[in-house]
Amino acid sequence: MIDKNKLKKSLKLYLVTDSDLLKGRDFYKCIEEAIKAGVTMVQLREKNADGKEFLEKAIKLRELTKKYNVSFIINDRIDIALLVDADGVHVGQSDIDAVSARRLIGENKIIGVSARTVEEATQAKKDGADYLGIGSMFSTSTKLDAKNVSFNTLNEIIKEVNLPFVLIGGISLENVHELKSFKPDGYALVSGILAATDIDARVKLWNDKI
Repeated sequence: MIDKNKLKKSLKLYLVTDSDLLKGRDFYKCIEEAIKAGVTMVQLREKNADGKEFLEKAIKLRELTKKYNVSFIINDRIDIALLVDADGVHVGQSDIDAVSARRLIGENKIIGVSARTVEEATQAKKDGADYLGIGSMFSTSTKLDAKNVSFNTLNEIIKEVNLPFVLIGGISLENVHELKSFKPDGYALVSGILAATDIDARVKLWNDKI
């Protein structure tokens, strides 16, 4: 079974990868820098990578995250999560459902589910999700199909669904203060970390801020 306390701690500063943001910088060096600076969980989500490249990145990131004892999640690709023995998977509303994911991945792996309505969050819990990724909280250029979640809806989800959760979508050092009162277990960041020229300094700023 999943250690809930350990999971909550590892959600604190949750990095979602997007190598396009690195503008030619070394993918692994940048991710390692972020981990060393204080990222607590890494999700491999490379929308433009083919299967071969995705697997290669998964193998190398599994080694890196093990080295630094950081949780490693694979977006959507349960087959690759199993191949590299990732700590779990994250599935969206248009991906395989959490019940089927659990059947494939087993009881000891983490399953995260994206939700932006009370209904989606309730269903995710019913289906056995371990945590929710709620958003998009603000407009974001890294996920163009993301619809914003209002603060009212977020409040309802928190009230109705008792699961650890991270907030995602357009979160920056300038607007994160608007989300603190909701007491999320963590923040999932893409460009908020990877678009920075100095990733080490940016992650340290995030840790000071949250």
